[in-house]
Amino acid sequence: MSAKITAGDMHFKELNRLIRESAESEIIVDDCLGQRYIGSGVSGKHIIINGIPGNALGAYLDGSDITVYGNAQDATGDTMNKGTIVIHGNCGDAPGYGMRDGKIVIKGSAGYRCGIHMKQYMDKIPLVLIGGKVGDFLAEYQAGGRIVVLGIGFEDICPVGSFCGTGMHGGAIYIRTEHMPKSLPAQISIHDADDSDKEAIRADVELYTQSFGGNADELLGSHFYKLIPNSANPYKQLYVNN
Repeated sequence: MSAKITAGDMHFKELNRLIRESAESEIIVDDCLGQRYIGSGVSGKHIIINGIPGNALGAYLDGSDITVYGNAQDATGDTMNKGTIVIHGNCGDAPGYGMRDGKIVIKGSAGYRCGIHMKQYMDKIPLVLIGGKVGDFLAEYQAGGRIVVLGIGFEDICPVGSFCGTGMHGGAIYIRTEHMPKSLPAQISIHDADDSDKEAIRADVELYTQSFGGNADELLGSHFYKLIPNSANPYKQLYVNN
């Protein structure tokens, strides 16, 4: 059984109360119109959203799954602990801000500062996967986890903006493109992804195609760049765990 909620002009506090208190594990939210904090801190539920959720969708998400049939706004998955957020559209700025585990999968494009301050610990390795392009300051101060940008539909340009990886001191970025990213900071090391690099993200790409369609082998057959912190990274000394 599923619980159904029509959001409409409902205040976000009331909507989130109904989600938290629902006895059903699957909750369908129809006519979502920008309500904030949906799924914040929630565990053990699958939330299906028809419409456009507001800022901080899935903030502090703690083991639930969220599926959005529409676009999402800013700060999706802010500091999320675990779970999966799948967006059948585009996403605003700063998805995955400070996320510590879990997956954010975006069919289309994302805005600025995606993956800022992402981190990982032992087997907690967060993932942000973007099907289209992404704006400036991707992976700013990234400390761990993976960011994969597939650039689908943007093969004639580099699908990431300027200043990618500024302050990066952990994790990895994979970009499907033939075009070198612009304005890379000195603390980034970039190289052509080899077969072992592509195998490392095979499950990620398959998750994308399972969610939205497409052929994972064809995508993985394209050229990818892999970006990791430079061993001479001046930011590394400022952090205890790297």
